[in-house]
Amino acid sequence: MKIKFLLFFLFISATAFSQKKIIPGAERTDVYIPMLKGKTVGVFVNQTSLVGNTHLVDTLLKRGVQVKKIFSPEHGMSGTADAGEKVNNLMYGQTGIPIVSLYGSKRKPTAEDLKNVDILIFDIQDVGVRFYTYISSLQEFMEAAFENAKPLLILDRPDPNGYYVDGPVLDMKFRSFVGMQPVPVVYGMTIGEYARLIAGEKWLSEKANERYHFYETVAENSADTPFHFLVIKCQNYDHNSRYILPVKPSPNLPNMQSVYLYPSVCFFEGTVASLGRGTDKAFQQFGNPLFPDSLYSFTPQSTEGAKDPPLLNQKCYGYDLSKIDVKKEVGNHLQLKWVIKAYKLYPDKEKFFLATKYFNTLAGNDILMQQIKDGKSETEIRKSWEPALSEFKKVRRKYLLYKDFE
Repeated sequence: MKIKFLLFFLFISATAFSQKKIIPGAERTDVYIPMLKGKTVGVFVNQTSLVGNTHLVDTLLKRGVQVKKIFSPEHGMSGTADAGEKVNNLMYGQTGIPIVSLYGSKRKPTAEDLKNVDILIFDIQDVGVRFYTYISSLQEFMEAAFENAKPLLILDRPDPNGYYVDGPVLDMKFRSFVGMQPVPVVYGMTIGEYARLIAGEKWLSEKANERYHFYETVAENSADTPFHFLVIKCQNYDHNSRYILPVKPSPNLPNMQSVYLYPSVCFFEGTVASLGRGTDKAFQQFGNPLFPDSLYSFTPQSTEGAKDPPLLNQKCYGYDLSKIDVKKEVGNHLQLKWVIKAYKLYPDKEKFFLATKYFNTLAGNDILMQQIKDGKSETEIRKSWEPALSEFKKVRRKYLLYKDFE
């Protein structure tokens, strides 16, 4: 009996040790707050920028840090604006600190924006998918920092999709704000690792590349160590971790099911199908009024974060993915089966893909659409992603800050 109890105790202890709480970079205030002493600070943040339950801005202000400017990405600082919606500049509560929107026509801080700022901080939760615009905002912010000779501090956060790498690598002919660099759809890097990648590979603007000085980006630097670019690492995280987001990263990714499905189903944004924007299952279902009416149904309505969703007030027939086992159905691969199934179901094949060719923008090429039209299998399509995918994986390894899944 004693031996059984001892074995049980050892098992529980090992399990508890393996599930140590992941600590995002923002929560390591003892490391970076001393670096901000006597400095004026500009921060790029949104609703995910939390230190425990307190917003980073409030945390800094309570510690006596001089926050002079706040910048916000797509969906605004509160994370409630629609995808693509223009967000006006505001003030942060009663502090009088201006909030500058960096989405839409203005995507990069100007020299005027930064004239009274000594150090810039980036702290936003990403989801590790190429067409999620926060990494494009990161690049623009990095360029502004380096071009204006401002030190940049990145408070790293785990990548909830960081346990695999998959998908077509972007062809730079299809470069856009939903895909600025030659990376696959799922690139398996935290925001800090991705920043190291685009800086190290000199994928920034010409002026930023010229002014970029590479210092080893580790969290253990002392407050007296000068830096141009520094990543405050997460603790207890590696690329085998399954990190559960404490706050939804944007209005239409309401839970982890949507975050795990997002890389595979976002392609529907370039088709006639609804992804459930305007419902409580956004990015967890897909359908269209012309699919067979014997299927599952839902009706998109105007909601916060989806004021005018595709197929508004139209009854859509399709599939509910909200309760599928994502570990089994998605696993460590981007899935094309749902898009292929929807294409086969739609009666007018010539109109399934939107005339805007937005599907190609998301795919990062004009090959995937044609492969689906030609009836290629998912296995055949996957083979076409090589050798570019393997080459990216080699480059990626140079910039990792955490133990890899391979």
